[in-house]
Amino acid sequence: MSLTTASMLFHSGKLLSYYSSTTRSYVSFASRKGWNSLISPRGKVSKSLVQSLHVVHSTIVAESPKSSRYVGTWLLCCSGMVVGSVVLGGITRLTKSGLSMVDWHLFKEFPPLTKDAWVSEFEKYKKFPEFKQNNPDMTIDEFKRIWYMEYGHRMWGRLVGAAFLVPAVYFWRRNWLSSALKKRVLIFGGLILGQGLLGWYMVKSGLEEKPEPDGVARVSQYRLAAHLGMAFVVYGLMLWSGLGQLFPPQPIEATKQLTKFRRFAHGAKGLIFITAFSGAFVAGIEAGLVYNSWPKMADRWIPSDIAALEPKWRNITENPTTTQFNHRILGESVFCAVTGLWWYSRKLHLPPRARMAMNCMFALAIMQVSLGITTLFAACTKAFGRYSSVWCSSFVICCHMVKTRAEAIEANTQVETL
Repeated sequence: MSLTTASMLFHSGKLLSYYSSTTRSYVSFASRKGWNSLISPRGKVSKSLVQSLHVVHSTIVAESPKSSRYVGTWLLCCSGMVVGSVVLGGITRLTKSGLSMVDWHLFKEFPPLTKDAWVSEFEKYKKFPEFKQNNPDMTIDEFKRIWYMEYGHRMWGRLVGAAFLVPAVYFWRRNWLSSALKKRVLIFGGLILGQGLLGWYMVKSGLEEKPEPDGVARVSQYRLAAHLGMAFVVYGLMLWSGLGQLFPPQPIEATKQLTKFRRFAHGAKGLIFITAFSGAFVAGIEAGLVYNSWPKMADRWIPSDIAALEPKWRNITENPTTTQFNHRILGESVFCAVTGLWWYSRKLHLPPRARMAMNCMFALAIMQVSLGITTLFAACTKAFGRYSSVWCSSFVICCHMVKTRAEAIEANTQVETL
């Protein structure tokens, strides 16, 4: 970069302020700096100069410590709210409340305020399979409890959308978002909107007159898994962007061991996601109730009914025994992978932040596998089910920090060597 170009960047903010007063001051300043090529023969400032200065100014503002701190905090808060939505969704599923609201309105969804309104809402619920098959003796007071649970989940989803949209518009107008972050914000907005639509598409599957083979009306486990999977994608992307804004890279020498460690961290995070995704199928067909022992399933390592359905591929997602078996194996694999990653990290000279994240990740792996085993013995009680969602989300935080720190560290070292 030449001295003239560097001087131009340094004085870009000053030039922008001068532009609003008089063109003459702009021309005079540019002439003194030797930027005559950016001035037209009539003495007017070149349009390209103004555009360039606006781009430079926006970049400087977007990368300032203040804007990075506010934007990073906002994204982390949004990711935390997504976790809250996942937990509420898990409780809604465990309490069998998800099908209590049989219609969907984007803007005028208010709870019934009178006795007649509640009776009308209850009568609508009675027309659908869940009441006919599962709850024929339900009272209106019991209906209110499950209705409010589903209502709370939906309203929380709307709150997530508002908490994302309003600051996003503000930060965008203030030029606090870099060009790359603007693209991510648009993606986040699309995913949040799609998540709401997917949630209703999932609920709709449980309202159709298509009883399951076991005679129980419930939502499609495939749509449930897609709904949960998208929530984790939104959570992970927001977490990644938020941490990137708040925590700068910590320099360390790049080595082959560090590169291998980063790849292992990538693999561990992918395995955690697959395990969480498989958990949606366990919840979708209530597979957690079929075997409540560990490490064996009843008295066998491999149950006899693990391939009971035809064609065989259906067992993976529709056979409760196979679904629980797969989730067990994946959970145990996550524990082994994280333990191996933690042991390998002890040989590396990691920065304090990465070391702390790795230790927390190992501790969470122990707690998660212990919670999973306890959930089996307790026959999937509501408390253990929602704790599992929280621990899994915390797992992703630590794994992401480990992976991101290793990634940033290696990239930073490569830039320095250039």
